[in-house]
Amino acid sequence: MNIEAVAHVMRSMETPRHVLPGLEQLPYAPDRLPSSGASVRPTRLGWLDALRGIAALVVVFDHSSYSFMAELRGELMPEFNTSRYGVMVFFLVSGYIIPASLERRGCVRTFWIGRVSRIYPLWVTAVAALIVADASGVAEMREFGGQSVASVAVAHVSLLQELLGTPNLLLVLWTLSYEMAFYLLVVALFTLRLHRRSSLVAAVLAVAAAVSVTAASALPVSALSGVLGTGRLVAIATTVMVVAICCASTGLPALRVFGGLLGGGLALVLISFNSTVPMWEGLVILAVMFLGTVAYRAEQGQIPWRYAAATAAVVVVCAVGSAYAYGDGSHFTRRGWIVAFLMAVGTFGAGLAFRRRRVPRLLVGLGTISYSVYMVHPVLLAVSDATIGRRPHDSLVLEGAFYAVLLPLSWLTHRHVEKPGQRWGRNLARRDLTRRDARSLGR
Repeated sequence: MNIEAVAHVMRSMETPRHVLPGLEQLPYAPDRLPSSGASVRPTRLGWLDALRGIAALVVVFDHSSYSFMAELRGELMPEFNTSRYGVMVFFLVSGYIIPASLERRGCVRTFWIGRVSRIYPLWVTAVAALIVADASGVAEMREFGGQSVASVAVAHVSLLQELLGTPNLLLVLWTLSYEMAFYLLVVALFTLRLHRRSSLVAAVLAVAAAVSVTAASALPVSALSGVLGTGRLVAIATTVMVVAICCASTGLPALRVFGGLLGGGLALVLISFNSTVPMWEGLVILAVMFLGTVAYRAEQGQIPWRYAAATAAVVVVCAVGSAYAYGDGSHFTRRGWIVAFLMAVGTFGAGLAFRRRRVPRLLVGLGTISYSVYMVHPVLLAVSDATIGRRPHDSLVLEGAFYAVLLPLSWLTHRHVEKPGQRWGRNLARRDLTRRDARSLGR
């Protein structure tokens, strides 16, 4: 029997750690790496799928309304910011899932393998499709703002472009920058063994957001880019991120802690001082994601529900207070933002409350392809805007036709791009686990 076979037998004898069922099926969810050779039929957390499906449709409407429902958009946005509603629901769901992914496996390297295999295949496909469409003259990419192609490319590959002062090639990519910042912070807390302090982290971030409102007007957006220059900031930040991830993924405790601190510090600095949104909103986004983690910990019995409720109250009060104090702007109405934020938290709370109820299969299916819906729709809109143009008046026919094209195409990209990428990630993580077991046995 060779050493890999011995490692496999020993893993099959281990008592499996608790696994939250169904997470492996979600687009941002952790990968299932069976601890034994048994075949396990996965179950689903249908309520999270439903939330992701609803959020995806709302975000699509927010963007498609520019092209096909301009009149309705003009009346709705001041009262209800559909974009913020959708992304806040997404952030709450990510906060619920992502720390569970890392903690379940207990390995930072496996965690990053899972993130790469979940995000990048479709990310590359969507960006490549936009570039091809632009070269073919059927779509138009955003200008780089005088930045070099190399700088823009590096910033985008890092997923931090929104926090590095670089225009997003696809508008929706800005949320992935906050996802990446959240990953870095989650890894930092895990390496420091502070990952169970989610309530404290969420509350501190929310209070910091409220305090920072006074500095929002004095501190310009993308302040670090203005001081260092975007190209230099991209080079520094991406180098720091790579070093942080590599160090946090090693087997040496001191290096893991160093890498965690370096990555977490980078995330906080960029969100606080170089986001394209005011500092308070960037901190609120982080607080919201950790609020999702708090809900997970309460649901798993790791903290009392009263702690979760108190944390939610702090986050909501600080977020609403920050938006109210910030006031109205040229592209921001506090009423629309506050209503959207409260509805997003309420939607997530309702899903959590009814999590054991049966969820309609349509919503589960929509949630399954939600990442594809999210990434594909801006490419389609870019093609639509460049070919048939935007309509000054509402057109339900064109809006419906857009969805009729988007949903089947998203199903195809989910099946032929997302799922193969996920299988690759699981196989790579499994081989990495086998190598580590083999090295342990060889000592």
